[in-house]
Amino acid sequence: MLAALFRARVALGRAVRGHDLRMVPAAGAAWAVAAGVLGTGSRTGLAVSLAGLAVLLAALLRRHAALALVAAVVAGVAAGCAWRLALDEHGPVPALAADHAVASVEAQVRSDPRTFERAGRTGVVVGLRVERVTTRHGTVTTRALVTAFGDESAGGLTVGQRLTARVSLAPADRGPEVATARLLRLGPVRPPPWWWGGAQDVRDGVARAAAHGHPDGRALVPALVDGDERGLTDELREDFRRSGLTHLLAVSGTNLTIVLACLLALARVGGVSPRWTWAVGVAAVVGFVLLARAEPSVVRAAAMGLVGVAAAGLGSRGGTRALAWAVVVLLLVDPWLALRPGFVLSVSATAGILLLVPPFADALGRWMPRWAAVALAVPLAAQLACTPAVAVLSGEVSLVAVLANLLAAPAVAPATVLGLGAGLLALVPGPWAVLPGWLAGWCAHWIASVGRWSAGLPGASVEWGAPWWVLALLCAVLGVGLHRAARRPALAVGLCLGLVVVLVRPPQPGWPPRGWLMVACDVGQGDATVVDVGGAALVVDAGPDPTAVDACLDRLGVDRVAAVALTHAHADHVDGLGGVLEGRDAGPVLVGPGGGAPNRDGRTTQVAAGARLSVGGAQVEVLGPVGPGARVSDPSRDEQDGEGSAVNDASLVLRVHVRGVVLLLTGDVEPAGQDALLRAGADVSADVLKVPHHGSARQSRRFVEAVGARLATVSAGRDNSYGHPSAAALDLLRDVGTRTFRTDRDGDLAVVLRDGRLSVVTR
Repeated sequence: MLAALFRARVALGRAVRGHDLRMVPAAGAAWAVAAGVLGTGSRTGLAVSLAGLAVLLAALLRRHAALALVAAVVAGVAAGCAWRLALDEHGPVPALAADHAVASVEAQVRSDPRTFERAGRTGVVVGLRVERVTTRHGTVTTRALVTAFGDESAGGLTVGQRLTARVSLAPADRGPEVATARLLRLGPVRPPPWWWGGAQDVRDGVARAAAHGHPDGRALVPALVDGDERGLTDELREDFRRSGLTHLLAVSGTNLTIVLACLLALARVGGVSPRWTWAVGVAAVVGFVLLARAEPSVVRAAAMGLVGVAAAGLGSRGGTRALAWAVVVLLLVDPWLALRPGFVLSVSATAGILLLVPPFADALGRWMPRWAAVALAVPLAAQLACTPAVAVLSGEVSLVAVLANLLAAPAVAPATVLGLGAGLLALVPGPWAVLPGWLAGWCAHWIASVGRWSAGLPGASVEWGAPWWVLALLCAVLGVGLHRAARRPALAVGLCLGLVVVLVRPPQPGWPPRGWLMVACDVGQGDATVVDVGGAALVVDAGPDPTAVDACLDRLGVDRVAAVALTHAHADHVDGLGGVLEGRDAGPVLVGPGGGAPNRDGRTTQVAAGARLSVGGAQVEVLGPVGPGARVSDPSRDEQDGEGSAVNDASLVLRVHVRGVVLLLTGDVEPAGQDALLRAGADVSADVLKVPHHGSARQSRRFVEAVGARLATVSAGRDNSYGHPSAAALDLLRDVGTRTFRTDRDGDLAVVLRDGRLSVVTR
């Protein structure tokens, strides 16, 4: 390990050789000072600023230029932090917020409204810059940032508008916003200045044009072009997080670099002289900031995009110097960036690209075309640089990020440029925006498909619980190894094939996985679901074979069964009951109107809709059957209607609450029974859905939409003659944003809860 670290240090030295690193110490010191001062207060900032000035004076007297540069930057950033904190600590708005005062304010909207749900009601949160505050004691002028909460009437506000409002103020958490404000009454709203109004027209045009393309484009194209994330679903965000594509869902330096490259190319084609191309670039940056809103993330993205342009024009040496200066300037403008995760990721990714792409591209370029080598080196370098920070933020390390970014990259630039072009053409009367909007939507569909596919791979990500610096050292060693492997085609291809094997069928460190809540057992064409209820298990259905379910419970280490629920009397759900009960301490067997087991030793208990049970640490609601299914008198009389069955609709439907997660276990209930539950007013919403009837085509869209599950499991046998799960059911689940996992392909499926996040681990 020590030898590997030494080789990594040598290789890093070679990578940075030729780069202008004189500003790096100053940028690092500025970042550390900003983070420290913001956490301690304005007095600390003032003291650090004075100390920096003293060091600066001493360095100038001794003609120590490097130390003087660091001291000057530290003094400036510390003074900026102290000034910002003093305004927050002693301004009029924080004082009023501390008293929970009610006041009238004149303010400017500084961020787009976002809607949220709370206690069944829709609310709106919007950022304001308060310019005047009026109370019964008088009127004061200020420029305080506040976060305002209101009802749906605030949803139509746009950036740049000026408004008057009656608000109730309250203290805010430490940050650039000095208070929160509840909008009691919204007064007159004045239109925004022309530059903000024009930017809003373009944003609206992008959204209208994207509506002509694929449904994925309606959500993703506005996010790619101008950072409008309102159409994104939680499921798409989660898929992009697992696949390492999250940076595409928000404005980043990549967006600006793409737009700048296109504009500068058009300027050269149009005959613009080189001395005026800088004006085109500056105009593009200003337009980008207006379009994507002048929020901290956008300002940061603009700076990183300019660093990329500097690197393209001045070489990696100039790019490294530009990155360090960008960090310093951004911290002077907004010191709170020092504590923002996005700032860490942007700087890390940009630094990784500047330092690591050239050596990786040179190594790969020995045996592949230069364009392909660069295309592969960019996501590889960015991922290596960002992995430690991502692991700290998410607790996971993506193994598929490089592959996903490589597959998505060809569509990112076309989607961005076509979407922006469509937004501009939408300002002109006529159908000019339809074609570019349609093309941008299909490019976005490719990106979304890559995200979903890569996130669905069993080995897409792994947990990381060790300190970040351990991962940083491992990434350094890995970078050296990958650089050496990149020179040898056979070794590089072999490593790629090995990674594919790990992604598709990852090795299991043990079973069951830590934090498991529920396991869908692979028992062939049948159902057997196990829920961890704390020291025991709730088993719902037992599959067709005692041996298969017994083996699944043994793998989970289950020796005590708190209760068994048999949803209905079909053999693929009940014939394995002996494998559950024998050799284990078992509680009652619960059945519904659809039957399920003979009453042996008084063990069987019948339950009906409306029953509420405590099973270990879980709370179980019996939602169904209701309607005609609840009145099945002879389960042996199975009246078939195509693939339907009266007994299927008599299945017990259980809603299980365990460790803050809701599971909906549905037996084989079919559309008639599913819709009956909705008509009865049952709350079927859940985090995890056991898909009814092994994923047959007979599913109610209204029911699946009402469940709204993030994850779904399908229990079906390999190569079964029924065609389960059906393509129609899988398409329906995908349409409503539910990620689906299948026992016929993946084996046992464990739903895992770790750090508040749900995921599925396969065996």
